[in-house]
Amino acid sequence: MASKKREVQLQTVINNQSLWDEMLQNKGLTVIDVYQAWCGPCKAMQPLFRKLKNELNEDEILHFAVAEADNIVTLQPFRDKCEPVFLFSVNGKIIAKIQGANAPLVNKKVINLINEERKIAAGEMARPQYPEIPLVDSDSEVSEETSYESDQDLFSIAIIKPDAVISGKGLEIKRKITTAGFIIEAEHKTVLTEEQVVNFYSQIADQPDFEEFVSFMTSGLSYILVVSQGSKHNTPPEETEPQPDMEPNKPSEDQCEVEAEVTPGMMKKKRDSLQEYLERQHVAQFCDIEENATNVSKFLDTFFPDLKKKKSMKLEKTLALLRPNLFHERKDDVLRTIRDEDFKILEQRQLVLSEKEAQALCKGYENEDYFNKLIENMTSGPSLALVLLRDNGLQYWKQLLGPRTVEEAVEYFPESLCAQFAMDSLPVNQLYGSDSLETAEREIQHFFPLQSTLGLIKPHATSEQREKILNMIKEAGFDLTQVKKMFLTPEQIENIYQKITGKDFYKDLLEMLSEGPSTVMILTKWNAVAEWRRLMGPTDPEEAKVLSPDSIRARFGISKLKNVVHGASNAYEAKEVVNRLFENPEDN
Repeated sequence: MASKKREVQLQTVINNQSLWDEMLQNKGLTVIDVYQAWCGPCKAMQPLFRKLKNELNEDEILHFAVAEADNIVTLQPFRDKCEPVFLFSVNGKIIAKIQGANAPLVNKKVINLINEERKIAAGEMARPQYPEIPLVDSDSEVSEETSYESDQDLFSIAIIKPDAVISGKGLEIKRKITTAGFIIEAEHKTVLTEEQVVNFYSQIADQPDFEEFVSFMTSGLSYILVVSQGSKHNTPPEETEPQPDMEPNKPSEDQCEVEAEVTPGMMKKKRDSLQEYLERQHVAQFCDIEENATNVSKFLDTFFPDLKKKKSMKLEKTLALLRPNLFHERKDDVLRTIRDEDFKILEQRQLVLSEKEAQALCKGYENEDYFNKLIENMTSGPSLALVLLRDNGLQYWKQLLGPRTVEEAVEYFPESLCAQFAMDSLPVNQLYGSDSLETAEREIQHFFPLQSTLGLIKPHATSEQREKILNMIKEAGFDLTQVKKMFLTPEQIENIYQKITGKDFYKDLLEMLSEGPSTVMILTKWNAVAEWRRLMGPTDPEEAKVLSPDSIRARFGISKLKNVVHGASNAYEAKEVVNRLFENPEDN
């Protein structure tokens, strides 16, 4: 009964199978916005539905509903889809489907179907025998099976040890794991603490060299990988058959191993034998495999507490850009909207676009009369570029933006950002978003090129402080490209502190840095040199407490000399010192 449904101003909310079945009892046309729980219904289409409701004035035969795919069995094929879907039900039969927020097409479809219903009611035409469209598409069986398999995943933990990371073998080992058909579900780069090593390796704690092993495992960066066995849909590329009339190349060592393992009747053995595979690849000594369920749980609880949640999400980065006029006049309003929509702003920078950059970003308008004016506007002052992250971020940002032109946005999508932030200067969307994940990656690399810098945690930092500092570094968005604990020699200290070797306090610095091992790091992100210096804070911890109370030196520094961390002053110095302290720094 209709009274059981929770009514909203325009659309009936359908959030379980019972309400779905009840909705199918509606007479006439029901337009159903099928949505995912992560994003909610398509707000951009609601003004169109309201307009149709008012103009057609057919409450008895025109209904609107929103249906949550996650909780309705019938809509299972639409789960985990990021594109909006609109279904059209006539007297309980789904007769049409439109994918994407295509307002003109939806508008035309509704008007045509309502006109048919009017003619049928007036006896002017017979009811068309529309076939009911199947909701299960060609991918549904695969999706269902994949979903089932993912629930049955048996995870292994692979620990790539510090010596492998420092020598550049980490990428090679990861490549071998994926080549064999396994899936790396998650990765965490970390310097293990003594407590963690003792806990994770308790089964060998009684061995005579265990203390040395603990020291080794805490000496540098390790990669912790969550590895699943994959499925028949994740077959290694080596399984593909050679094309006819082509002479096959001699297989590589990797190919021989994989092909040997995927022969009929042996797939199960291959999937269960990551350890054996790595041994045959001669890299097992660099990588420990943990398959015991209890021990795997320890790693998951420590390093991947949100793994299940993240597996169900599809975190995506996209580039967003505020054109000059919007940036100048309404920047704060836009940033507030972005945060309200649950985006995380990973990076942002103000920049004046070159003509070439502007043309690339405005390529979709190149056939318009106002293209030259648009390019002139785009290069006339600073724009704001952002890197945004969110579940299904790219598609969600495109949905929020709305159409390319203000005219279409105002007519069909008045709640879109294009309509909300329209400016008199140009008839185009004042916000930009990447059109694909590949484009986003390329644009982000262009506007936010990665940079590496040297980071150093001094010997007087306690183990607890070092762990907190490493966490602060990761939370600030740095990638720990390389980390190792080492006793610095006088020559190495001189290379790091070239600018102050003649200062009176240099001797005290040498003495302090010789008290124990330092933690030396390569830190990577956009604008890394400046960002690391900002995170460290002023040289004097007392000054840092006033000027930058959340900085590392403010929290952990003791004095100017024992201010806990050090960093390179500029990009040239960072590159020079990194190359002297690390072998193959570019390989990690």
